[in-house]
Amino acid sequence: QVQLVESGGGSVQVGGSMRLSCAASGYSDSSRYMAWFRQAPGNEREGVALIGGTGVTYYNDSVWGRFTVSRDTAKNTVYLQMASLEPEDSAMYYCAARPSYTCGGQFAQALFNSWGQGTQVTVSS
Repeated sequence: QVQLVESGGGSVQVGGSMRLSCAASGYSDSSRYMAWFRQAPGNEREGVALIGGTGVTYYNDSVWGRFTVSRDTAKNTVYLQMASLEPEDSAMYYCAARPSYTCGGQFAQALFNSWGQGTQVTVSS
């Protein structure tokens, strides 16, 4: 069973930056897709960024150009570097993993079979 543990959340002012980390354990499939999702109170959970085993990346339009997803295969860790943060970015951020053989939309949540417990990000003005 894959285990995912997020860290790095907290409070930041508008325009600030923050880096989230997701440490994975329990698997050796480096080609697995890894993604970040977020959910704000009253909103549905939405995909933010995804990275594949080859390094291909996908982003939600709302964060494109501000967020960068990366992975350190040797450390089994995925990162989400967030810049120019806005109040609308405030949410619980979750790391998720899906097998590399799955086909479907990049952020199709049903395809992700492992989820972390989340880390809170609060952006204040």
